[in-house]
Amino acid sequence: MSNRKKVVKVQRVYTKGYGDSGASQTKRSLKGFLAQSSTPIEDIDFHNSTLRQRGRMLYMSSPIAASAIHTNGTKVVGPGLHMKCNINRAKLGLSDEAVKEWQRKTEEEWEMWASKKRNCDATGMNNFYEIQKLVLTSWLLSGDVFVLFKRFEPDRFSPYSLRLHVIEADRICTPTNGKSGITLRSANFLTTEGKNEDNGNKIHDGVEVDKDGRIVAYYICSQYPNETVSYNENLEWQRIEAYGEQTGMPNILHISESERPDQYRGVTYLAPIIENLLQSRRYTESELIAAIVQSYFTAFITTETDPTDYPFEETGAGEYEGMDATQPDSITENIDEYEMGPGTVNHLQPGESVTLGNPNIPTAGFESFTTTILKQISAGLRTPYEVLLKEFNASYSASKAALEEFWEYAKERRASFVDDFCQPTYEQWLAEAVARGRIKAPGFFTDPTIRAAWCGARWDGPAMTQLDPVKEATADKIAVEHGWKTNEQVTREHYGGDWRANVEVIRREKEMLSFLEPAVPQPQEPQPQDPKGDPNNE
Repeated sequence: MSNRKKVVKVQRVYTKGYGDSGASQTKRSLKGFLAQSSTPIEDIDFHNSTLRQRGRMLYMSSPIAASAIHTNGTKVVGPGLHMKCNINRAKLGLSDEAVKEWQRKTEEEWEMWASKKRNCDATGMNNFYEIQKLVLTSWLLSGDVFVLFKRFEPDRFSPYSLRLHVIEADRICTPTNGKSGITLRSANFLTTEGKNEDNGNKIHDGVEVDKDGRIVAYYICSQYPNETVSYNENLEWQRIEAYGEQTGMPNILHISESERPDQYRGVTYLAPIIENLLQSRRYTESELIAAIVQSYFTAFITTETDPTDYPFEETGAGEYEGMDATQPDSITENIDEYEMGPGTVNHLQPGESVTLGNPNIPTAGFESFTTTILKQISAGLRTPYEVLLKEFNASYSASKAALEEFWEYAKERRASFVDDFCQPTYEQWLAEAVARGRIKAPGFFTDPTIRAAWCGARWDGPAMTQLDPVKEATADKIAVEHGWKTNEQVTREHYGGDWRANVEVIRREKEMLSFLEPAVPQPQEPQPQDPKGDPNNE
């Protein structure tokens, strides 16, 4: 009996599901599309340093990039997000009057700290509202930014010790000097990966994580790693634990946005459109130079000379012949130097002739082409083209739609900014205010739920732009009458204010202006006449 085995050939199917579309290996259009993706560390962190530098350079040289960053700053934080207490009165069991008084007192104390740069900024440069703009700008440009909580000795001008120190993304990196139990594992692609020898934790570009992937510490370099002028002979790093061991509160804030799991560093806001921005800038500059050249009357001087002679003024005239440095006006004319100018007549030398140039005019389709590119850039930035260029030439409905689309994005960005920076800062300040007895909050340090009830706050900022206030006010009135919105919601969304505070102010204003209201005469009731008092009544 034969022991021959039966061989079955399996035909591999290439055109099935995504294999017939985006994952096809046979279509000519996709054969050269060799996409590879690895871990977030390799795909993002290994290239973050390059992305940061390019993003900052474009911000400093490209009007479109600058507009994208400034537009975010204007709409997300504007002149600053202002804190309004919104404590949970039901959880705390307080009366309306007690809640109103506590919130008024707390807002006054907060404003005293937040409005003074010497009170809240470790560098003494900005108040809290200006720090918001700085943090947002750095976040967008670098991909992330860090705010370190520092403590200074209180004085009679500032009763609080809390100070904020904004740390740029470059200074958060893995130590590379082999000190403090840190050993360098690799330094490819201008990034730093390491390991804490004391506890075995991995360090991803300055962020230390434990075996569960939880962030436990950050490493701050004493100066910028790529700094040209070094004031320190050796770089030093300070390890800052993410949370205090006794308080459980953050020691440092990390403001960033994640796009993949296991990602510990952010990506610049301009990353998806860096190439488009750079090429657009180059194209615009070339067209600008062409237009400038076209505005000149260009001519070429030809001469009959010995071929062995050097061309006149080959390298350009660096100095005039016969010029005395001590006598600015003693300049002699160089016969081999020609200049073009309005109404200028130059006398040529024997054997020389003039050939006029005819440079090409700038590209006729420049505007339509750049508009198309800018629309693609706007899509990558999640900012409508009209908002990015501040150009509202379309209909009212189209402009309104563009503003509302950007407003949805701005609200999302603001919510993330508040959660990562504003609210944690307020909670850190409030904890010190309660600890120092300047604000009374029973149960603040004993029950986390009670603490959360005391820390409730709302952050009011710039409102959505209104193209036609009358139409929008009418729509808001209808929404409030039908219960689709509240007066407080409308006030906050469209005007960035506090409806309750507005009502209180209006009431006081009416009381103050009551004397201007004309008195309305009251109707007199007819008096019955006494028949005895009437002389004609006999």
